[in-house]
Amino acid sequence: MRRTRILTAVLALAAGLLAGTPPALAADGTAKVSLAADTYTWKNARIDGGGFVPGIVFNRSEKNLAYARTDIGGAYRWQESSKTWTPLLDSVGWDDWGHTGVVGLASDSVDPNKVYAAVGTYTNSWDPKNGAIMRSSNRGASWQKTDLPFKLGGNMPGRGMGERLAVDPNKNSVLYLGAPSGKGLWRSTDSGVSWSQVANFPNVGNYQQDPSDTSGYASDNQGIVWVTFDESTGTSGNATKTVYVGVADLQNSVYRSTDAGATWTRLAGQPTGYLAHKGVLDAAGGYLYLSYSDKGGPYDGGKGQMWRYATATGTWTNISPVAEADTYYGFSGLTVDRQKPGTVMATAYSSWWPDTQIFRSTDSGATWTRAWDYTSYPNRANRYTMDVSSSPWLTWGANPSPPEQTPKLGWMTESLEIDPFDSNRMMYGTGATVYGTENLTNWDSGGQFTIKPMVRGLEETAVNDLASPPSGAPLLSALGDVGGFRHTDLTKVPSMMFTSPNFTTTTSLDFAETNANTVVRSGNLDSGPHIAFSTDNGANWFAGTDPSGVSGGGTVAAASDGSRFVWSPDGTGVQYTTGFGSSWSASSGIPAGAIVESDRVDAKTFYGFKSGKFYVSTDGGATFTASAATGLPSGDSVRFKALPGVKGDVWLAGGATDGAYGLWHSTDGGASWTKLSNVDQADAIGFGKAATGASYQTLYTSAKIGGVRGIFRSTDKGATWTRINDDAHQWGWTGAAITGDPRVYGRVYVSTNGRGVIYGDTSDAGGGGGTDPTDPTDPAPTGACAVTYKITNQWSGGFQADVQLSNTGSSTWSGWSLGWTFPNAQTISQTWNAESTQSGSTVTAKNVGWNANVAAGSSVSFGFTGSWSGTNGKPTAFKLGDQACTVA
Repeated sequence: MRRTRILTAVLALAAGLLAGTPPALAADGTAKVSLAADTYTWKNARIDGGGFVPGIVFNRSEKNLAYARTDIGGAYRWQESSKTWTPLLDSVGWDDWGHTGVVGLASDSVDPNKVYAAVGTYTNSWDPKNGAIMRSSNRGASWQKTDLPFKLGGNMPGRGMGERLAVDPNKNSVLYLGAPSGKGLWRSTDSGVSWSQVANFPNVGNYQQDPSDTSGYASDNQGIVWVTFDESTGTSGNATKTVYVGVADLQNSVYRSTDAGATWTRLAGQPTGYLAHKGVLDAAGGYLYLSYSDKGGPYDGGKGQMWRYATATGTWTNISPVAEADTYYGFSGLTVDRQKPGTVMATAYSSWWPDTQIFRSTDSGATWTRAWDYTSYPNRANRYTMDVSSSPWLTWGANPSPPEQTPKLGWMTESLEIDPFDSNRMMYGTGATVYGTENLTNWDSGGQFTIKPMVRGLEETAVNDLASPPSGAPLLSALGDVGGFRHTDLTKVPSMMFTSPNFTTTTSLDFAETNANTVVRSGNLDSGPHIAFSTDNGANWFAGTDPSGVSGGGTVAAASDGSRFVWSPDGTGVQYTTGFGSSWSASSGIPAGAIVESDRVDAKTFYGFKSGKFYVSTDGGATFTASAATGLPSGDSVRFKALPGVKGDVWLAGGATDGAYGLWHSTDGGASWTKLSNVDQADAIGFGKAATGASYQTLYTSAKIGGVRGIFRSTDKGATWTRINDDAHQWGWTGAAITGDPRVYGRVYVSTNGRGVIYGDTSDAGGGGGTDPTDPTDPAPTGACAVTYKITNQWSGGFQADVQLSNTGSSTWSGWSLGWTFPNAQTISQTWNAESTQSGSTVTAKNVGWNANVAAGSSVSFGFTGSWSGTNGKPTAFKLGDQACTVA
């Protein structure tokens, strides 16, 4: 199901894209920077899940308020009304891409509006930035950030232990953070604004998954892994006296303070030889429960035990559900029923075969029952039924023999939580999804409880490649860990990932431009072929044959008519074949590891790139010749594509900040290149349907243009660019792939490293070029306007709103200023995609630099958070300057 998530894209990024000095930009004098405005609606192509969910946190004082954290895909808040998850960290930008990894999450039980996230993806050199604490006073609608003087590891070994971040349940200005890498225990006394190390905490941890790992990944000290308060030892407004801390140390895993953190001691009598993955305190029952494993997880673990510590007497009791000799999986997921003291549950987190196991006790661990038991081996009886009809791919298309079943109960099950307000509701995370039940207590009465995915809205796939053919399915995706999908409907979960074979990770895919039924993909597989073909647009697949030496998927390209393929796999040199890969021949003239693509018109022309050199083959991939062109990026952080319908028209994006970096265009098959002077940096390039009246297809790029990082569109061959995302929709790193839709103008598919496939649709029906917001000859805002004001989220004392301003006149605005009056004295606290000022109840919102231009028939959107009391009525009148707008 779920493997380690060390992605090639991230490694390439960390290797060079974010280090060094800005490149010297070539100036060809032909292009003009124009950051116009357009309003896009952004959604996920639904997969539902696809990644590891190591933490689920319920608020202890407000019903139905819950959060989930992911290892690379941000944090989410549960929406009870729709039974969906809302993403909370989409505002994380390119430079801070590592802050999409969440290693700790805390919901404030004193003030449920407050939530905190400890963010950072890697503690080694792969992530160039330190970690941070994100704090929100509006349930994650907006955030403030405190940078830390060390790194955090949301995607490091041990990430399923926790929670490392905790809020004092009596004095909520006090928070603790357990740090990795020997950085110790940290504390904030001002609600997460500032942090200092707890100097007298005696143990920074010492456990390393693999001390010999020279990369620093598996050899990092996993540090301090959880903090738990005994709320019964404090009173409202006063710091809780008793605090327990878990440390990654096989001999000294639990410490305690009984004086609000002034002093700390190792808890006497504790088990040794294990790591305490979780420590959950049941204050009503007077017990601290602990789940132990001999490894840090989330995918390793052998022996394990469960223990109970009586907080009043200091008595330790081994409450393991099975004898240590019979464990091979370790214990991790741990929860208590706050409605029924004495009810405790735990998971066997690292058992892939035949399945994970969940244990339940209703007598404080004295006796246990299991989610499933053997009747007579290999047959088993389940206390549950599973319904994965909403995410049918969770069966993996498997047909296993007993005792294995499909779908599995799970794997990497380190998060497990009973709703503190509802004994019937439980959620748990796996390496692929969030499962849950709403009739859990059937377990105790001898009936079966029903497990279903509770994951809609939580999208956590890492995207390596995207394709949108001119016919057939609108979207084909190459994904990490779950292979990839064929989307015939973007709003529905596909029935199955690519199978026959099931790659653990698909690294590249392509289709024949003039015969979209022919599709090829390459990928990684522990044992089996690394290449597969389809003749029905990706609906069904069959495996090809690997040439000798192949160790990984690499990149692959299909001839424009599907008659031949060129493959650059890992482990050996570039290969070519006619037909469907039953045999391969080595290509000459091109180095191993080159990126390969095909011309979209000439079936015998293929292209390659490696280390600053562009290569061309005109004989179907048999021989390549290096282009004489110079000035291209010297490294291999490059992606290029040939334009459909025009022979030899190629665009290349990539580079690094310590050398050439940008966007290049060739119209002669790579013999010569022109660097676009109006693009600072670019990392992916794609094409989509041309705008009305345009003779050239629409360009899309993940780039830095005009000093701004974002997703950009050009309808005039790169002469001008429109930023089509905004600061609330950045998704961290988006450099792996991008493509427009050849059938829908303005639709673009964007890769992310942990937020799945994002697609955007424009409100601009026809398209066209932009105008320059710095040009004084551009017309001022005149004519008709329309406003839609929508409250998107509301809570006690606070709210979030989105405003869409539409140009319903006949000329382009080159700057705008929208005014209104709040009816109930609401106050704006934070604005995005606009600059706002407020005097009393009167508000003025003005454009920021990149969204000044709004073409006739187009719209611009901005949002804000604010406070309210009594009533939160909507404004009824808006003015653009002196012009009254229609209110929708």
